[in-house]
Amino acid sequence: MAMPIVTFTGLSNSGKTTLVESIIGELTRRGYRIAVLKHTRRDVDIDREGKDSWRHRRAGAVTTVLASPRRVAVIEETVRDLTIEEIRDRFVAAVDILLVEGHKSSGFPKIVVIGDAHESEELRRAAQDATVIAIACDREVATPLPCHRRNDIVAFADLIENRYLTGKVDSTG
Repeated sequence: MAMPIVTFTGLSNSGKTTLVESIIGELTRRGYRIAVLKHTRRDVDIDREGKDSWRHRRAGAVTTVLASPRRVAVIEETVRDLTIEEIRDRFVAAVDILLVEGHKSSGFPKIVVIGDAHESEELRRAAQDATVIAIACDREVATPLPCHRRNDIVAFADLIENRYLTGKVDSTG
């Protein structure tokens, strides 16, 4: 069975990161292993000038792996924006679900996070997108889609668990 993927989309400063962070905490408390992909259009550089990994990359390495006893980081030069599937297949393993912040044009199930500024426009777009499974906002809105307040973390975790994670946790401990 393929690893389930749920995306969280919305305009900048709509509360996506806070919602995803809270859902990670709730699903982790329920015993699930979570991976997260944060997509950005801006160039990302986690290397610092002068560090060994930076020097290796500058010398021509297309992939640099930093490994310690507790953490592994991979820095890979790419020629294009990788798809969610490519990132999942290359870098994500041993988890129950991949939560994605961004990638609003993907075909994966998505929760649309709506801030107050552009509420009606975002609701209209969400209603036309067959991949939207729920709306997160701060007040009651007129929509046929399931809608929960952004701080109702249990409702969003329940939705994700019931649709995509049922039977994934080993209850034998």
